[in-house]
Amino acid sequence: MDLFNEDADQQKGQQSDFVNPHEPLATRMRPRSLEEFVGQNHIVGEGQMLRRMIESGVIGSLIFYGPPSSGKTTLAHVISREINAQYVELNAVLDGIKDLRKVVAKAEKVQQMNGRKTILFVDEIHRWNKAQQDALLPHLESGVITLIGATTENPFYSLVSPLLSRCQLFELYDLTKDHVLTMIDRSLEDEKRGLGSKKVEVTDAAKDHLADFAGGDIRNAINALEVAVLSSEADEDGLIHIDLDIAKECIQRRGVRYDGTGDEHYDYASAFIKSLRGSDVDAALYWMVAMLEGGEDPNFLFRRMLIQSSEDVGMADPHALSVVNSAHEAFTKCGMPEGLYFLAHACIYVALAPKSNSAGAVFSVRSEIKNNGIGPVPSHLRDKTANSKQSRYRGVENASDDYHYPHSYDHHWIPQDYLPDEVKDKEWYEPGNIGRESKLWKRLETIKEAYAKASKK
Repeated sequence: MDLFNEDADQQKGQQSDFVNPHEPLATRMRPRSLEEFVGQNHIVGEGQMLRRMIESGVIGSLIFYGPPSSGKTTLAHVISREINAQYVELNAVLDGIKDLRKVVAKAEKVQQMNGRKTILFVDEIHRWNKAQQDALLPHLESGVITLIGATTENPFYSLVSPLLSRCQLFELYDLTKDHVLTMIDRSLEDEKRGLGSKKVEVTDAAKDHLADFAGGDIRNAINALEVAVLSSEADEDGLIHIDLDIAKECIQRRGVRYDGTGDEHYDYASAFIKSLRGSDVDAALYWMVAMLEGGEDPNFLFRRMLIQSSEDVGMADPHALSVVNSAHEAFTKCGMPEGLYFLAHACIYVALAPKSNSAGAVFSVRSEIKNNGIGPVPSHLRDKTANSKQSRYRGVENASDDYHYPHSYDHHWIPQDYLPDEVKDKEWYEPGNIGRESKLWKRLETIKEAYAKASKK
């Protein structure tokens, strides 16, 4: 988005108190100074680093990392106004290197004409690939532009190291209900940019509902407030009264702070997995529903529960895998909203099931083979037909004849070696002591003890 072709009046308007009455209330009320900025006191509060940088007018390139609606774009606007810099915005989804070159060319002209800084705000900068991110580097080095990048994804994974090394990273947090209430009150009181010129009365219950259901999204709350005011008729005294019922009509769905592709996806999924592993049914249901309300694919949740059924429940309750698989199949046949029953059925079962991580023994065995290779198959375990031909050819006894067929013995078990000599004394599997697994292991141990006693007689 190229803002350098503005005329003088527009340039003036960008840094002045100009108000466009046709803009939405949320846009008009966007903070224009540090004093107006709400939240993020850990970086812009009195004495904090970013505030000191802004007040000194010495701003280096920055990366703002935080959830949606935490104020990243607004803070970039505030900084540009505070240091009287030219502000240009690019969106990494829509704009590329060609657009960046245009911005740099214009920035060079502005710098030569009046020495004014150019702040380039790149929204969703994590969407740019390595080549696009690298294209920023020489311009940051030359000082032609000062970058403010915004990302909802962990920058240590999504941004290239050379770019990170040239920027200071600041993490922004979710805005709270109190922050939203502050902006609601400010919108009602401001006579120039807000609704202060109108006679509006909003009950505390209505404000609380707007702030609560906005889920930390100030724009959502103020947009709802504007709709409530514009859609309500004034009484005979010219007073517009907004009560709880009107507020409920204007914001009916609670905002859910969940990004299905960013860090929140992994954080919520981790909370869900750990709640299942910890046998906390309520927490598992909570995080599962939180992801669903945020738009998560139910199939992802079923896949996670299938994994949990072997990874964390495993042999303690082998039926868990069948339950989850059956619930998933039922879900594919019925869909939503009835599919919530199948999700809940699987979730509750996995959370309540006894736990065993003994199936992880496969990774210990895998490590053994990767590190030490695979030993030869013991002769008595080799294919009997192949060994028979080989023994006849060599004129020796068939080694496979030493194999003991377990079903021919009591309890269908007989002691014999099944591992190569190099590892025959190793044990990777560690049985759990609860649930079905405990019973299965105890049965086998009982049989082994009986054979040991019989062999001593």
